[in-house]
Amino acid sequence: MSDKAIKVLLVEDNPGDSRLIQELLSDVKIASFQIEVSESLSDGIEALSARRFDVVLLDLSLPDSSGLETLAKVHSKAQQVPVVVLTGLDDEDLALEAVRKGAQDYLVKGRIDENLLSRAIRYAIERKWVEQDLRESEEKYRTILESIEDSYYQVDIAGNFTFFNDSMCKISGCTKDELMGMNIRQFLDQKNAKKVYQTFNKVFNTGKPEKGCDWVIIRKDGKKRYVETSVSLMKDAEGQRIGFRGIIRDVTEKKQIEVDLIQTKDFLKNILDSSIDAITTTDLQGNVIYTSPRAKDILGYKREKIIGKKAHCFYGNGVEDAKAIMKKLTEKGELRDHEMKFIRKDGELIDINLSTSLLKNAKGEVIGTLGIYRDITEKNKLLAQLHQAQKFEILGTLAGGIAHNFNNLLMAIQGNTSLMLLETDPNHPSYQRLKTIENSVQSGSKLTRQLLGYAREGRYEIKPINLNQVVEETSYTFATTKKDITVHRELAEDLWEIKIDQGQIEQALLNLYVNAADAMPGVGDLFLKTMNVTHKDMAGKHYKVKPGDYVLLSVRDTGIGMDKKTMERIFDPFFTTKGLAKGTGLGLAFVYGIVKAHGGYIDVESKKGHGTTFSIYMHASKKRVEKPIRRAEHVIEGNGTILLVDDEEMVLDVGVQLLKALGYTAFKAKGVREAVEIYQKDKDKIDMVILDMIMPGVSGAEAYDRMKEINPNVKVLLSSGYSIDGQASEILERGCDSFIQKPFSINDLSQSIEKVLDKNKAKSV
Repeated sequence: MSDKAIKVLLVEDNPGDSRLIQELLSDVKIASFQIEVSESLSDGIEALSARRFDVVLLDLSLPDSSGLETLAKVHSKAQQVPVVVLTGLDDEDLALEAVRKGAQDYLVKGRIDENLLSRAIRYAIERKWVEQDLRESEEKYRTILESIEDSYYQVDIAGNFTFFNDSMCKISGCTKDELMGMNIRQFLDQKNAKKVYQTFNKVFNTGKPEKGCDWVIIRKDGKKRYVETSVSLMKDAEGQRIGFRGIIRDVTEKKQIEVDLIQTKDFLKNILDSSIDAITTTDLQGNVIYTSPRAKDILGYKREKIIGKKAHCFYGNGVEDAKAIMKKLTEKGELRDHEMKFIRKDGELIDINLSTSLLKNAKGEVIGTLGIYRDITEKNKLLAQLHQAQKFEILGTLAGGIAHNFNNLLMAIQGNTSLMLLETDPNHPSYQRLKTIENSVQSGSKLTRQLLGYAREGRYEIKPINLNQVVEETSYTFATTKKDITVHRELAEDLWEIKIDQGQIEQALLNLYVNAADAMPGVGDLFLKTMNVTHKDMAGKHYKVKPGDYVLLSVRDTGIGMDKKTMERIFDPFFTTKGLAKGTGLGLAFVYGIVKAHGGYIDVESKKGHGTTFSIYMHASKKRVEKPIRRAEHVIEGNGTILLVDDEEMVLDVGVQLLKALGYTAFKAKGVREAVEIYQKDKDKIDMVILDMIMPGVSGAEAYDRMKEINPNVKVLLSSGYSIDGQASEILERGCDSFIQKPFSINDLSQSIEKVLDKNKAKSV
């Protein structure tokens, strides 16, 4: 402290206390004091306003003010002047509170000597100077921080903001009040929060600062900003770790430029690397100077083996192809969608679609060619196979139509046979011949059911079935068409039921039989075996088996077998070893699809020259198969009037005779229009209608709807050469009473009529 006298303003209303303090200060040897006394607060404030003082000695109990309010008024007038509070013996708590409110020190009257008083004054002045220097330093520090574009931050150990500049508010999108005390994790997603924690933890443990940390922060408005950050450790005066500080630089625009450059580079690279087409350039001599990675997949050569070779080395017709391409390029400057053959490394000829153009430099000079080509071998195969598959789709439709018409023919045979049986004594020699005809009709009906199953067009009905029955029926049908194949059946008697669409499993089995027959040119044996198994019996499979009970069907042939390469592809759609003229490659793919669609598994074992075995595992069902209703063994006669509607004259004729033989009065109508007219006229006489479903012009479904309009209680027995699936089931759902499939016997007809009439009697009761 300098030798200059210290200017003291003593604000004290007690003359004795005032005189004592002045005397004490005059006794101080190491400093000199210039003292001015004010006996009231107002006088003291006036003095502070008029003159400069180094320190104020302030009594808190004055005539015009008392308590902490006195200190507050002095501070408001002269913030830069240090204040030492003077207090009595009973006011020490008040003095301590005054220090907390900004006083530099306090002295208790009656306990003051010249040394204590001198030291308190000097320390107060020095502390005030230090505070002032610190305040100026902080202001200068803040001015610098606010002038830089980068964000400065300080956080405590927990990551809560304790200090920051305006740039930190800008980058976070928060106001100062919002940001103060906020945790830094609130600006971070989970990934970046982990990175920040790891960085802070490392700095905390090592004490060494970290620079160049890449973080992504999320602003208050939800937008992301990329930042580069530094982190260093903060310590207090005692060396205790109290937090972290650092600089945050917004590098979003820089990062975006880098990303754009990388994306542009990657985009251009991906055009070449990811294109399904191969891209190749040649020089004027036809040497390949660049080729994209796709060329390796198409040609079988590594890229480095392609580059440098003459392009015509890969053409099916070599130089001849090259001359033809160059001729067209010279004439038109480009060649588009040109189909030709290429030669792969393994010698295979493949179909190629080629588009090529002349390659020019910046001056417009031709420097080579640019070619883009793709392998269309599989595409051409698929088109050929699709054409073949469409033929089979047409065949399926045709099969359904043939089955329908064939059932109408069988209906005429069955009907006349039934009539003849009614008139023939069972002991007559012709009776058994008629029964044989009737059985043959039923066999023919089974064949047509198989045709109808083939033409089901995706209508599925999942229900419990007995696989043994399906195997017996389908293998019987197959055996009648393949007399040179001997079918052996080993079917478990207690076989569990399975839930599956019967038509689909029938078609799948027929596909397996046909596949086996194709593998056995000439004669052969087909072995069919069923048995109950569990998942434990399926251990060691290459797939994961769900626990439970299964039904196993084994289909084994004694054919030519397959090698491993063929077995790997047999379930691929359109894969065939028979050639397009004999197969579509869809049969086994269909089998695989049906088995998998129903939650089953299929395995194949084969060896060249030793036959093939297919093993199908289907989940066992706890539901029991509904047993078919046993038909009446005798004719059930009745009475009433029935309208028979069909477009086939022979069906109408035999149908009317059957109805009359049963005791009914019969009207017949050939077609829908005539049927509606008759029903409109005689609806009160007609007890029920037997309605054919498929007729030219207007369908049976529409005829049913028209009759329903005439009489909502009309009784209808639907009849068709098609099965109950599809359109028939839809009409039944709309209220039609029942269904009977052609060809039907007089027994079947009588029972169906009785069922419909009894059903409606029950409704009316």
